[in-house]
Amino acid sequence: MSSLSRELVFLILQFLDEEKFKETVHKLEKESGFFFNMRYFEDAVGNGEWDEVEKYLSGFTKVDDNRYSMKIFFEIRKQKYLEALDKRDHAKAVEILAKDLKVFSTFNEDLFKEITMLLTLQNFRENEQLSKYGDTKSARSIMLIELKKLIEANPLFRDKLQFPSLKNSRLRTLINQSLNWQHQLCKNPKPNPDIKTLFLDHTCGQTNGARAPSPVPTNHLMGPMHKVGGFPPMGGPPLYQHAPAPMPNSLAGWMANPSSMPHQTLSMGPMGLTPPNNAADSEHVLKRSRPSGIPEEASSTANLFHLLANNLPVNIMPSNIYPGQSRAHSMYSADDLPKTVVANLNLGSAVKSMDFHPSQLTLLLVGTNIGEFFLWDLSSGERITSKKFQVWELGACTMILQASLANEYTASVNRVLWSPDGRLFGVAYSKHIVQLYAYFGDGDLRNHLEIDAHIGSVNDLAFSHPKQQLSVITCGEDKIIKVWDAATGAKQYTFEGHEAPVYSVCPHHKEHIQFIFSTDVDGKIKAWLYDNMGSRVDYDAPGHSCTTMAYSSDGTRLFSCGTSKDGESYIVEWNESEGAVRRTYIGLGKRSVGVVQFDTAKNRILAAGDEFNIKFWDMDHVNILSIIDADGGLPASPCIRFNREGTLLAVSTSDNGTKILANAEGMRQVRSIENRAGAASKAPMVGTYGASGSAAGTSVGADRSSSLGPVITLNGESRNLPDAKCRISDELVKPKSWKLTEINEQSQLRSLRLPDSLLSVRIIRLIYTNSGGAILALAYNAVHKLWKWQRNERNTTGKATSAVPPQLWQPSSGILMTNDISETNLEEAVPCFALSKNDSYVMSASGGKISLFNMMTFKTMTTFMPPPPAATVLAFHPQDNNIIAIGMEDSSIQIYNVRVDEVKTKLKGHQKRVTGLAFSNALEVLVSSGADAQLCVWSVDGWEKKASKYLQIPSGRSSNPLAQTRIQFHQDQTHVLVVHETQIAVYEASKLECIKQWFSRDSGLSITDATYSCDGQTIYTSFDDGSVSIFTAVGLKLRCRISPTAYMPTTSSRVYPLVVTAHPSEANQFALGLTDGGVHVLEPLETEGKWGNVPPQENGGDQSSR
Repeated sequence: MSSLSRELVFLILQFLDEEKFKETVHKLEKESGFFFNMRYFEDAVGNGEWDEVEKYLSGFTKVDDNRYSMKIFFEIRKQKYLEALDKRDHAKAVEILAKDLKVFSTFNEDLFKEITMLLTLQNFRENEQLSKYGDTKSARSIMLIELKKLIEANPLFRDKLQFPSLKNSRLRTLINQSLNWQHQLCKNPKPNPDIKTLFLDHTCGQTNGARAPSPVPTNHLMGPMHKVGGFPPMGGPPLYQHAPAPMPNSLAGWMANPSSMPHQTLSMGPMGLTPPNNAADSEHVLKRSRPSGIPEEASSTANLFHLLANNLPVNIMPSNIYPGQSRAHSMYSADDLPKTVVANLNLGSAVKSMDFHPSQLTLLLVGTNIGEFFLWDLSSGERITSKKFQVWELGACTMILQASLANEYTASVNRVLWSPDGRLFGVAYSKHIVQLYAYFGDGDLRNHLEIDAHIGSVNDLAFSHPKQQLSVITCGEDKIIKVWDAATGAKQYTFEGHEAPVYSVCPHHKEHIQFIFSTDVDGKIKAWLYDNMGSRVDYDAPGHSCTTMAYSSDGTRLFSCGTSKDGESYIVEWNESEGAVRRTYIGLGKRSVGVVQFDTAKNRILAAGDEFNIKFWDMDHVNILSIIDADGGLPASPCIRFNREGTLLAVSTSDNGTKILANAEGMRQVRSIENRAGAASKAPMVGTYGASGSAAGTSVGADRSSSLGPVITLNGESRNLPDAKCRISDELVKPKSWKLTEINEQSQLRSLRLPDSLLSVRIIRLIYTNSGGAILALAYNAVHKLWKWQRNERNTTGKATSAVPPQLWQPSSGILMTNDISETNLEEAVPCFALSKNDSYVMSASGGKISLFNMMTFKTMTTFMPPPPAATVLAFHPQDNNIIAIGMEDSSIQIYNVRVDEVKTKLKGHQKRVTGLAFSNALEVLVSSGADAQLCVWSVDGWEKKASKYLQIPSGRSSNPLAQTRIQFHQDQTHVLVVHETQIAVYEASKLECIKQWFSRDSGLSITDATYSCDGQTIYTSFDDGSVSIFTAVGLKLRCRISPTAYMPTTSSRVYPLVVTAHPSEANQFALGLTDGGVHVLEPLETEGKWGNVPPQENGGDQSSR
């Protein structure tokens, strides 16, 4: 159909709508397929008119058109199915299952089986993923949010969601214009012509009167049409309103087939089943016709945004958005913003860049204009370390840099940034250099790499994983972008094409596509893939502004903020698929000083430092949400940075400092600052650490001889300290002698014994759920116990805490999760369990068959693998919940596929029962440990044994021949903690090289268990005398010891912890499972905020005695 014919259809649609031919309007919309009326669709879904919903959709797409369409139809039919179940209409539900949902079984058979299983439940809400399903109305509303996003993302709906911008009654106006023209051509026009038909051209009869005046467009000869029954014309604005057109700087010409993308990521289904393989879709994308002018060899990569638009995952599974979980589109509350000033850092020089640690939310890195950087722990009020600009190996630098430094040995920090895992951070300087530091926690900072990266200033740096290895991206004054291997410093890629100094870089990835955005000081934006084929796009930032770009934390939305040479600033959201501006936020100044900096938080908030204030926006609304001045003292364009959770905001000040702003949660995180300050009569807390030697690989120690150190103070206290040196007493500056923290009394910590109405039997296994809101225990008698914390006024997060007792949870049926113990000798059994990632299922054994339990209903879903041999340890494959590694009593390891009930392979290498299993995604290995005190490393690809090594048993210690050896990977996925009754040790996993070992010289004392804290900085270790020791993860330095008298009211030599588990998000919380059946949650006092202090370097030897 020609474009004019298409436009005629739109005119007819407008006319029919104005004349209230409602059914006809929607039939024409469907039959023409030109306009998808989202308002009509929403009404139909809200009213549950499912047949009409699918009929209307059929005019635009079919079930099997693409993955978006498939998920749209699936969501609708799933909702229809759940409503039938909710009405107890099982006959209808079975009919929907057979007629409507069966089609999806070919794409995901497991999901179809799970949906079918809902028929067996008395109430489908017994399924944990559906437990928060509310009433029908709210469920439809929540589903509609998901459907709208899917429709917006579906390329088949491209250009069909917005009605053209038309003036009211446009068709009638055109007819009037035609009639006026016809009347003008009449030989004898009448002054007041009588129009009786449109079927024939208009003519005026003979008359002796004068010729009528020339018509004008507003001279309506044709009046409004009235339907039979006398309907008046519609008043008010027409239904079809047009949204603002995208900016002309679009990437549409660079794309083969641009499509509109949703604002938020498409939600994954809650049942946790593997989505269909997208390989075919990816291949289809790459085989599509390429745009003209792009060579054939570049066709698979040239259209970056096209690939991004067509390669997003759409999972054919239920949506996990139910009441209490919905992504509300209402305005974000200003009360949740970090607006309260809780601390001031006096740095002595102007702040240029800041970054919070990705997992330690109160660890702040700050770089200044004199080349110095500082590392602060806001929770303790301590400055961990600082370092001034110094070239590590001047002789290895270019002659240009050497000459520049000979003239002036100073440089400014342009950028500081943590790596994604927090193990490294980079510092980019204004002179050629980028330095990378390795951070091992507890003040252990070491030089890692020094790169002479650019001629002139290095303006920005970023980290990425282009080939599953960490790389560093830099850009500079020399107009070049470079990519370096973060491990070796080898240069991997060089990107040239900018005509001005490159100001910033923003790497990202969508599925398997890795790319980099770069901006220069003249406002040009380019996009690069990791190859040598040049930039894939070249377009202008709004106002040709010097711009930085950033994604929302979930990676689904792209924003930029910049300032033009005239001082006008812009903050916008981009439509990635089209390269056009999606929305422009209102409120930035027209005469900004310097380049305005911005940041994002919680996938909902934008913040920018502008006009001596901090301005906040809700991402979904263009108008300013809130403006604060942080109690004054901010520069014209302050530097700002959120922590990962958006609970803290660091803001630079005009007096060479930084203010820390917090919301309610952030204030809790840094509350120890206030408590300590109050205890010290509100004296300012000082941390003046200097830098040690600069040779690569050396450690930065604690040198308090710095003449002027940063000062951290509380809100409202001693804000302005121009002469900080005068105020620091000698007592505070001198290093304090370190002393091990001993906790012997209940008043020295916070502890809670969990309530238990069941039989108290010793706890053999213990774990927090992945959500952090519950604790699961397995007792000696094969019974599982589940404690859940409820969200209430005393516990607003709903997470596990020692402040509020949880509920020992049981389903309404009253059943218990009990393992099979028929024909089992419990004294010889080695109980084990493994929890699924979504906390829905637990796989468990106590010497008998392996049982799979539903965590919501406690029902046994299946049992398998009857002994002998019995299972002794279980581990889910990290990438496929249907694959399980099972350690056996007979020393073998079986790789079992639950879906097909088949052992894929059997691994043999141990001499005794297997007691530990742990997967590493990064290394693609499985590490196993056994009662033979042997460690083995197995390749996941092929399951060959790569290495093995026996533990080093301390001299003079004899090991129990059946002693369990347990293992756990550090969060870096390369180091593994090994726990044996004689020792704890840290190994490098790929080669099984022992890095550090700790053992007790008390031969009568045995370790019962140990675990990493969630941030990987601490190791909690329990002993058979009831005590708990807390070590640093690096160096295994003892920092705190907890006596059993501190958490047990009455102590007995026969009561001690058998297992210890760490909270998944609270680094200082852990739980103990005791021999008397008790479970205790332990946390440090709020005034302390952590377990003891880190031993200084000189005291950090091999502490192998107690």
